[in-house]
Formats: sequence, structure tokens, C-alpha cells
Amino acid sequence: MKIGLFDHIEHGGRPLAQLFDERLAFIQAADEAGLYCLHLAEHHQTPLNMVPIPGVFLGTVARATTRIKMGPLVYLLPLVSPLRLIDEICMLDHLSNGRMEVGVGRGVSPFELKYHKVEHDQSREIFIDAYECIRAGLTTDELTYHGPHYSYDKVPIALRPLQQPHPPFWYGSSGPEGSTWAGEHGMHFVTLGPNEFAKTNIDTFKQAFARRGGKAAQPKSEFSGGIAMGVQRHIFVDENDEKAARWAKPAMEVHLKHINWLRSKHGMTQTQVRMRNVRGTTFEECVAEGTVIAGSPKTVLAEIEKQMAQIGANYLLTYMFLGNMSLDNAMRSLELFRAEVMPKLERL
Repeated sequence: MKIGLFDHIEHGGRPLAQLFDERLAFIQAADEAGLYCLHLAEHHQTPLNMVPIPGVFLGTVARATTRIKMGPLVYLLPLVSPLRLIDEICMLDHLSNGRMEVGVGRGVSPFELKYHKVEHDQSREIFIDAYECIRAGLTTDELTYHGPHYSYDKVPIALRPLQQPHPPFWYGSSGPEGSTWAGEHGMHFVTLGPNEFAKTNIDTFKQAFARRGGKAAQPKSEFSGGIAMGVQRHIFVDENDEKAARWAKPAMEVHLKHINWLRSKHGMTQTQVRMRNVRGTTFEECVAEGTVIAGSPKTVLAEIEKQMAQIGANYLLTYMFLGNMSLDNAMRSLELFRAEVMPKLERL
């Protein structure tokens, strides 16, 4: 089993320059620890994400690291020109010496889409059109493409990616429609949410993937069956369960506040706005549902082993630095995870 790293890089209650420096130090430590890939979210107009243009930050990551793969999870395709993203993907693939992994999606927040003059009920159709256009553009020297939303004739494509035919595509989904689409297209896949919810999405993906013959569009030999099937979990590790909870609880509750920030601003609740993954509203509820795993290395290892067997994933996407956590707590947690948890998980 491979282990990756997810991040929003949310507002941490300190100057942004300091926040960025701390994240880079943490990502360098994750690189040295042997984590598989950094997956960086894209959100807009919310303190949940202080890097709404993920490619800018990833360009720095590409030069600050040497082994860890990197990419957005996900690029919000309806919000940017396909030609712009073709160029950005190619640049980042070369800057990272072939470590780029391209997560794509339409955007989970109707508020963010609306700010950018994109209607939520049209976003899926726009996303699929943009995806097909980008995929075509990454494999040609001259792009001719005609779809319902994007149309190009004989556009020269001067940049080509280092990885051929292009960097692998990933898709993240919290519902059956997206899980099915990802499986049908043989894309590497990540989901989230409570255990039963995550299992349902993984099972839906597996069924669709089997219908296409069980062959990934771009197989990865490091994953069983050539396909990554991941689940995201918030991981907090300390010497014992009590110490971990002491700093994990306030950090997680700041994070939950940021997740709901746009809903609250618009006077709405989780259940009133599209978000199939209705998560716990407190640290304790998140622990109970399985989305938060906090404690000693022994506690964390046992819970991850249990969940991965139940959910059926082969990729653990850890979320280890969030909310208003200090760099010291994040680094200590990562080191304990690296030394006492990762070696056992990697043998699963």
C-alpha cells in the first residue's frame, strides 16, 4: 500500500509568508519520509484554501523536493481555459522532472462556481468537455477540437509534457456519478467520508472499472491491479492518545469551520448545499465516523489497518497538517508516523 499527502493549505492564523514557508518545510520532510505524492486542493474565495492557484505553489514544490510526486486534487476545469492548463501541466511536469500527477474535477462548491459565473447544473458538462480537450491537447503539436463549450482549430501546442503520452489523470469523488465516471475511464481514484460512505464509493468505482476490463488508462505498477484506489483520512500522531487529542481537536475544529465557511456566509447548512459527504461537525464525531484517526502510533496503525480492510482501498491519502496546527506538532506527528506506522502499512 502506498501513502500520500493531501492539503488545502488553509488559513492558519499567521502571516501567509510564514504559512507557506512552514508548508514547504513540512512537504520537504514528507519527501524525505518517502510519501508517495502530494495532492493539493483548489478552492476559491474561502479561508479553506490559501493557494487557489495550485500550480503556482506546486512550481515551488517541484524545486524544493526530489522524490515525492505532486499535483492538484483537483484542478477545477470549468474555471480556466484548457489551453492555459495544457501549458501549466507541461511546465510543472518538466519542473518536477516527471513527477506531475493531474487530478481533475468540476468543483464541489456551487458558491465558488457561481463567483466565477459558472452555473452548477452545467458544470459537469463543461468539465467533461474541458477534460477531453486537455487530454487531446497534451498529445499533439497542433490542437483541433470541437465540443459543446470549447472549440479550437489548428492551435499550435509548443509545450509537450515530459511524461508520455501525458502525466497520469486522477479523479476525486464523493458520489456514485463521479465514482462511476472515474472507473469507466480507468482513472486513478480517491474518495473520502465516513467508512461506509467511502466503501460505497470504492465499490462503485471497482464495478465500473471492472466493466471496462479492469485496465487502467495509465497503469501504475506500484499499485495492485495497476490502479490507485484511495481514501483520505486526517491523521494525528503523538506519544499517546491523550497528547494527540489535546492538539488535534482544536486544529480539526478550525478546519471544520473553514470547510463550512462559505455555507455559513450564505446562511446555509451542509444538508442544504450539494455535498454528498456530510461529515461530522466536531472532532469527536469525526473520530467516531472514521474520518479522523488520532492517537499513539499503535492506536493509529490499528485503526488504519481496520479501515483499509473494510473499505478496500490500496492508497491511504493522509491529511496531516491543517487548521491552526503548529509546525512543531505537524513535524512530530509526521516523524512518529514515518518511523512507527508507515513501515507496517507499506507491507499491506
